[in-house]
Amino acid sequence: MQQVVYQLGNLRIVDLTKELDPKTESRRCHLIRYNTGGPIPDFHTALDLTSHLGTHCECPYHHDETWPSVAELPLTTFMGRAIYVVLDLPENHQITGADLEKAIGGRIQPSDIVLLDSPHKLAPFTPATNGPDDHRLVVGADSANWFAEKNVKCVGFGDGVSIEDCLENVKPFHDILMAKNIVFLEVLKNLDQLTTDTFFMSYAPLPIVGADSCPVRAYAIEGMTAPEFSK
Repeated sequence: MQQVVYQLGNLRIVDLTKELDPKTESRRCHLIRYNTGGPIPDFHTALDLTSHLGTHCECPYHHDETWPSVAELPLTTFMGRAIYVVLDLPENHQITGADLEKAIGGRIQPSDIVLLDSPHKLAPFTPATNGPDDHRLVVGADSANWFAEKNVKCVGFGDGVSIEDCLENVKPFHDILMAKNIVFLEVLKNLDQLTTDTFFMSYAPLPIVGADSCPVRAYAIEGMTAPEFSK
């Protein structure tokens, strides 16, 4: 089993990344291992992956060809103070700005990362998505406008929130936020291993020119004493 929690001195590291196995992935994930055949033989691996594989960071180029791709955003876009919020709202509820204001409005700071979740969990991007057993909360224009007004840098999603329910919600949520270079972090795992709801977080993608998204290794660092990362 994949190790999820690590101790590094006084810091507690929580891996929030979905482990990828080409044998079981439903999205494009192929590894081609080959011997270079040079004077010093060694093995390389060609990676044949979709940009939206496993835990991945979506950048503005995902929704508009004139907006920045992965490589055009500063490295600080992909790290910073994160707040994890579990919204205890009814099944299939559309999250509003008022909901977010009530839950975290007094704590939010510019350039924060916000990770949304709820008790109504379902693994995303499966045959059950948008079916009768899918009771996740959904996002839309109203929640996007709230995040935009608060100038967050990233919105992430646990298994309790859907970002793919219908065009009327998905398109404005992407367009409103990505127009401000706010990125999305999807398919987060192991959020139940967090011991605090405020922490430093990193999810840096490879700086690939022209990529709209990229799989990432997302992780939380608990125990940083600097106030900008701990409260």
